[in-house]
Amino acid sequence: MFHKTEDAAMMEDGKKMITGRVVLQKKNVLDFNDLGASVLDRLHEVFGGNISFQLISAIHPEHESSEGRLKGKLGNPAILEDWITTITPLTVEDTEYEVSFEWDDKIGVPGAFLVKNRHHSEFYLKTLTLHDVPGHGHVHFVCNSWVYPSKYYLKDRIFFANKAYLPGETPELLGPYREEELVILRGNGSGELKEWDRVYDYAFYNDLGDPDHDLDDARPVLGGSTEYPYPRRGKTGRPATESDPETESRIPLINSLSIYVPADERFRHVKLSDFLGFGLKSTGQFLVSELEALIDSTPNEFDSFEDVLKVYEGGIKLPVLEKARKKIHVELLRIISQTDGEGLLKFPMPQAIKGDKSAWRTDEEFAREMLAGVNPVSIRLLKEFPPTSKLDFKVYGNQNSSIKRYHIESKLDGLEIEEAIKTNKLYILDHHDSLMPYVRRINATSNKIYATRTLLFLQKDGTLKPLAIELSLPHEGGDHLGAISKVYTPSEHGVESSIWQLAKAYVAVNDSGVHQLISHWLNTHCAIEPFVIATNRQLSVLHPIHKLLQPHFKDTMNINAFARQILINGGGLLEATVFPGRYAMEMSSVLYKDWVFPDQALPVDLVKRGMAIEDSNSPHGLRLLIEDYPYGVDGLEIWFAIKTWVEDYCSFYYKNDDMVQNDTELQSWWKELREEGHGDKKQETWWSKMQTCDDLRDTCTTIIWIASALHAAVNFGQYPYAGYLPNRPTISRRLMPEPDTPEYDELIEDPDNVFLKTVTAQLQSLIGIALIEILSSHPAEEVYLGQSGCPNWTMDSEALKAFEKFGMKLREIEGRIVERNNDGSLKNRVGPVQVPYTLLYPSSKEGLTGMGIPNSVSI
Repeated sequence: MFHKTEDAAMMEDGKKMITGRVVLQKKNVLDFNDLGASVLDRLHEVFGGNISFQLISAIHPEHESSEGRLKGKLGNPAILEDWITTITPLTVEDTEYEVSFEWDDKIGVPGAFLVKNRHHSEFYLKTLTLHDVPGHGHVHFVCNSWVYPSKYYLKDRIFFANKAYLPGETPELLGPYREEELVILRGNGSGELKEWDRVYDYAFYNDLGDPDHDLDDARPVLGGSTEYPYPRRGKTGRPATESDPETESRIPLINSLSIYVPADERFRHVKLSDFLGFGLKSTGQFLVSELEALIDSTPNEFDSFEDVLKVYEGGIKLPVLEKARKKIHVELLRIISQTDGEGLLKFPMPQAIKGDKSAWRTDEEFAREMLAGVNPVSIRLLKEFPPTSKLDFKVYGNQNSSIKRYHIESKLDGLEIEEAIKTNKLYILDHHDSLMPYVRRINATSNKIYATRTLLFLQKDGTLKPLAIELSLPHEGGDHLGAISKVYTPSEHGVESSIWQLAKAYVAVNDSGVHQLISHWLNTHCAIEPFVIATNRQLSVLHPIHKLLQPHFKDTMNINAFARQILINGGGLLEATVFPGRYAMEMSSVLYKDWVFPDQALPVDLVKRGMAIEDSNSPHGLRLLIEDYPYGVDGLEIWFAIKTWVEDYCSFYYKNDDMVQNDTELQSWWKELREEGHGDKKQETWWSKMQTCDDLRDTCTTIIWIASALHAAVNFGQYPYAGYLPNRPTISRRLMPEPDTPEYDELIEDPDNVFLKTVTAQLQSLIGIALIEILSSHPAEEVYLGQSGCPNWTMDSEALKAFEKFGMKLREIEGRIVERNNDGSLKNRVGPVQVPYTLLYPSSKEGLTGMGIPNSVSI
């Protein structure tokens, strides 16, 4: 514990002392301190292996500099006090220590400090606060970094005071330290990186396959080619496989937690405990369901919808767990022991079937989820009829739509098709061109899909009505002969009704795959990682843009590394549970060719998809064509709140365009991001030139939007909607039954059984449910948009005021979201399934809430 003394004191020889308070956490294993490491650290203390701090002056130089540049004067080393006598708690807690610095007027204002760890083990340094610095009061250093034993570092660790400086405004004596720190973070580009390394570097996605294990496990390298372009990932430096020098070797699954990311990018102990706890809990529920399934006569099939509901309504009675968990303070055990309140170990009931077990099957809900579900970013305005294809005619033949006037014209409330298009009444969910090039290969496996187009009509009450679904297959005679397509229209009776339900299921399968691979993985997780790397390599922690963006990068590299290890790798969970199978990541690479960074800005995206038009009479100059578009309405409020915050913040540091152009770190950051991080896109003309304040503000707003709100919108609705797999199946295993076949007769006799045999099988469903429960849950220590994990993140008062204003704005938006959800006239806000749209509600409690915008792509 911290032993309070006088903040300023005099030594016997008359020298003045100032005290500092150090807050740190000791090396830990999940929720417990590593007591073995603590014993060894105490032994090091006994034999003089201590932790020391040296202040660095921001205003007085060293008399000599071997490197030809003046650097801030170093104070005498000060030893962290009372390490041995401070009791180490069993669980991980902040521990406070005192350190007393001999004050030297030649130090003046300390702008930084060095720390040397001579212990056996690393510790997590949170803050150092100096008290009563003569003439300056308190000085804060926000560290939030692992400090390993000094033997692992070429230079002592340095931490700067929490004031931001542009490169040209940095105190001259801190400049060399600022530059040296960036050199360390860039590394030397060689060797396998170890856990204590702090190196941020780039690599291709060449670690997904495992050809040394089996050539069938090989996967193409993504990135670095015109065939398979891709954003870059964090480098690990592992050696190549023996079978393929272009493929990086993989680490065993059992060692997945040790996959390299820079030390400060790793999950902190509470987050890791939550992550593992949710994982073990979901795995336990999965195993319970699988054991029950083994008793079944058809163990890999759901026999009925009642059979599906047993996943949520059954379970094993464990009443003792519910009583015990209330007394558990260790995060991992608390999460694992979570039950439904009745002591049943089972999957939580997804929101989509809580209020009504069958509403998901309605056409209204099917259409509503395109506006307010887990993938509200694919629907677009139909501008031509029939829809046309952009696929190369020479390669794929005629891929234009076969939907005819007679399929839809009677369902347009008396409008002609041309009039419906002119009045913005027709919309389309188009998964044709993106999937058709892969349909033949996918259908050669056990999965059977179609490329789909779905047409919808905007009704007077603001809801969408499905008009027709087109299911397309490549021509049996070859791709160049075009598509073989069939069109299905809504029906409520007989076998036609069952066929229509299957047609919607094929669309949902397509949408689920595009959502996971493109809307979620590629456009948020994958696209943002190069920004994380470039920011740490080129923008000093002193840089105001680093301080602005850093909260929005928390845990992203770690969750992406875990994904490469167990989720998106060859034979991983994604291939096992989503229809493209082994072609999943390759397909996402091909679709990355269409990725445009400026289009990720919400207003640009909405206009490009035809969901909004520019209108000077509307708020923010933009009018949604579907007024009750929950993602669009809430999203625009969040977008412009972020934009205002970024403008307020950036205007404090950048007074004119010249300051942007002359910012050497900023220019290096943007150049590296374009030429390295998204290097396969470096020739694109749509990249900002980063020459004006507007360029900077627009770029930062888009980055923060992607990392926070966009990710929240496409991630945290997964369990509420897709936790019930019939609503969002991820695989189809049969093609549509044709008349005069046994399959068609089976459909007439038992349509529910045919539906369940067509979509995701039981085992894959349970794996998928377990997975998305983890991905949809908020950990206990999540930090949400408009919040800060540290109140002293900057000493610039104007920035703090702007951030406080941002937080207040978000709380106002929360109130308006609640009001809209309670407005019965807005039918798309809640829908037949009675699930209010809260995916862009900024704050949340922990757990499976279906709301909350974390600062970063952190899960």
